[in-house]
Amino acid sequence: MEDVLIDCVQNSLRHLLCHNAIFMCERLCSEFPSETNLQLLAACYLQSNQAYSAYHILKGTQMPQSRYLFAISCFQMDLLNEAEIALCPSNEPSAEVPNGAAGHYLLGLIYRYTDRLKKAAHQFNQALSIDPLLWSAYEELCKLGAAGEATSVFGDAAAECIQKQYLSHEVGPQLQASGDDHSVASGRQVAEHVSPRQLRHLHSNNIKDNSLNHNGAVCRPVASQPNNGVHANTPFYTTPSPMATQLSSVSHSPPPIGRNMLPNGPTSSSVYADTSPKSTVKSTIQAPPRRKFVDEGKLKKISGRLFSDSGPRRSTRLAGEGGPTANISGITVAGNGNGTNHLSKYPTAISKLGSAAFRSVTVRKVSQSWSTESFNEGVRSELDDTRSNTTTTTSGSSSPPGTRSCEHDGSMGQASMSVSKVASGAFDVLSLLKIIGEGYRLSCLYRCQDALDVFLQLPPKHYNTGWVLSQVGKARFELVDYLEAERAFSSARLASPYSLEGMDIYSTVLYHLKEDMRLSYLAQELISTDRLAPQSWCAMGNCYSMQKDHETALKNFQRAVHLNSRFVYAHTLCGHEYVALEDFENGIGSYQNALQIDPRHYNAWHGLAMIYLRQEKYEFSKHHFHRALNINPRSSVIMTYLGTSLHALKRNDEALSMMEKAIIADTKNPLPMYQKATILVMMEEFDDALTVLEELKEYAPHESSVYALMGKIYKYRSMYDMAMLHFGLALDLKPSATDVATIKAAIEKLHIPDELDDNL
Repeated sequence: MEDVLIDCVQNSLRHLLCHNAIFMCERLCSEFPSETNLQLLAACYLQSNQAYSAYHILKGTQMPQSRYLFAISCFQMDLLNEAEIALCPSNEPSAEVPNGAAGHYLLGLIYRYTDRLKKAAHQFNQALSIDPLLWSAYEELCKLGAAGEATSVFGDAAAECIQKQYLSHEVGPQLQASGDDHSVASGRQVAEHVSPRQLRHLHSNNIKDNSLNHNGAVCRPVASQPNNGVHANTPFYTTPSPMATQLSSVSHSPPPIGRNMLPNGPTSSSVYADTSPKSTVKSTIQAPPRRKFVDEGKLKKISGRLFSDSGPRRSTRLAGEGGPTANISGITVAGNGNGTNHLSKYPTAISKLGSAAFRSVTVRKVSQSWSTESFNEGVRSELDDTRSNTTTTTSGSSSPPGTRSCEHDGSMGQASMSVSKVASGAFDVLSLLKIIGEGYRLSCLYRCQDALDVFLQLPPKHYNTGWVLSQVGKARFELVDYLEAERAFSSARLASPYSLEGMDIYSTVLYHLKEDMRLSYLAQELISTDRLAPQSWCAMGNCYSMQKDHETALKNFQRAVHLNSRFVYAHTLCGHEYVALEDFENGIGSYQNALQIDPRHYNAWHGLAMIYLRQEKYEFSKHHFHRALNINPRSSVIMTYLGTSLHALKRNDEALSMMEKAIIADTKNPLPMYQKATILVMMEEFDDALTVLEELKEYAPHESSVYALMGKIYKYRSMYDMAMLHFGLALDLKPSATDVATIKAAIEKLHIPDELDDNL
């Protein structure tokens, strides 16, 4: 009965029938109450996004796998302290983290969200050392700015680790089975001492009752059957667990070694593949996004009028959401389209942890049809061959030396060939991760042009995927190359129309390009795709913000925050809208919330600095601009505003030096040249200021503020004809109503000597 119920539950999970799985698993736990069955029930609830149910089921359990699943449920419910205690019990300081690499990854996320960044980086590195293919851990290291070069992380050591895992879990049983050491009992030796019927029964019991997996899932050891010294067959990519050394599994004859061959039927090899689920946690984690504080290509005055909305408006660092599906112990687990768990405050992380949680639940039984009928197809031939080459047990004879030697050589040859395939496959995968990882690392360090060059090294079939194209679009966005960013995001949209990766930044690109119709269309598409995703409401908020409806925009951004309180981008956008509404107190709060989630979110530091600059708290402003520049040292916009703060503090030489750096960093940005001219005017170096402005006219020929400033300089030098000419040119360029009033007032006072206005 227990086996039938377990098989029913797992079939239901495989077909995504979560309600049926929960119902049948409750019957299972009622009839056969055990912690192992509770783990399966908790996995059913976690898959159906009911973390609170899994929390209550597993509270107080002690098995490593139970603690891991309990930690995941705590993590989803924002009970980070309980999650940490479950993974690292306070009464067992030396206890190993359960579930291997997945456990270390989860613990790293807990440390990250509790602002223990060094410990978080250590845990992510630990996870990578156990499982080099755990991309999510490397992704988190990149977001923390603590990742090593991808060429070293995914280098020779990683390849050796993968091969060692393969040798220990795949080749080991074959080599032991073919050796001459009589102290080691092989699957063939078992066949020599038992009848075929007994052997089939033994294999059936082993598969049903003793499926200890590499993730630390608990099995039910069969005390009546001895451990014959043959390691249980486990999958290729594994995340070892301390449970593997505590519980022994009953041996069975080793399966074929061909790991690169997919099972096509109910053969011996397919059963072993099914009963040993993989543990690699795979996904792409979106880092909380940011908007770029850019000038939007239009030059305006620093007074708050001409440059009132030229501050770093939108910027982002976004990582990929979890993929829509993950294979879990033969169970396909589907996400909601963008990998978001709507019950969790950590949807990106949970989309990655969920698959690890379910994969770790042991598939303790395969279908009854295999154990009774199909087993004969996979094993009978081996038994027949064995019996034909050996004498009966009663005669005491053994295999002829020549026969055993042939068996040994054949097994070694097959193992050698399989190892060669694994080495080749591992090399190919790691070569791909080296390129993608290095590009992503450089992007997180804001070395965007270098990142673009690295991504171009990818084969076309990988470059033209939604995730890579989104990364390219974000890099272009950080370089303030909005046209190229728009092309990249459009291509990403075509490649993966179902994915929300980077779509919030895409909406920001359209915001800067003033593409209101396309932005509105994109927002409607995203809402129809997933109305519970924060990216959708960020795009909708951008639509209203473009229309200057800041209150409605703020409501949309707040809805994104409510859907995912760890979505940094949404907090930053709330801050922008509060500033637009001149609600500086709430704006400061929103930026600080963003920094609590991601201290490397430079846009929030910049937003705080802009508020302090407007409040004339220049020391505070300078400090926060410095913090932003330390994170993104290549931003011309940050350098420009830092120079403005230094100028306000009467540190003109430092301000001019910073403006020069900003000009070199981005020659297409007219803002630092204008600010440099303003500082020179304040220092009464009019000739140098006019030289800079003449050069600036080449970059921004239609910017009225440039001509207005030149008119002010000519007026101060009593060159009234030239002053009138430039004031007239400024008016012809149709500036804002406020600027028109300022220019007309200057014309009226043209022949009246006065002090130079500091608010130029």
